Amino acid sequence: MKTEVNFFAGIGIFFAAVAAWYGLWTDWSEPVGWVALFLSAGMGLMIAFFLWNTARKLPARPDDDEDGEIEMAEGPYGAFAPYSWWPLWLSLSGSIIFLGVAVGLWVAAFGVILGVWALCGWVFEYYKGEHAH
Repeated sequence: MKTEVNFFAGIGIFFAAVAAWYGLWTDWSEPVGWVALFLSAGMGLMIAFFLWNTARKLPARPDDDEDGEIEMAEGPYGAFAPYSWWPLWLSLSGSIIFLGVAVGLWVAAFGVILGVWALCGWVFEYYKGEHAH
């Protein structure tokens, strides 16, 4: 996870530097830009801290070994559905909810109903049908 930690730490440092530069450039008079950039820096640094803290507790991965071979990373990576339409319905319901916040709450309510249906379908996907356990 060393590469990931360095990547997200770099993102956090970059956004912090850009936020400071932007704040100085605008004399801190424009309150949205530098705040958003500092929040982006905080998000990058939070992810870097989480990955660093997780990497301390886990053994080293084959990706972190300089002399590692590609065969060291083989093996199962988890159980994934061979095909699933439920994430599509979940994303559609999320977009309807956000549209409803802008247009009207009745549209958001329809999105919530669709979202509950899609979430139940995704959670219980392995309990019925072709891939039942």
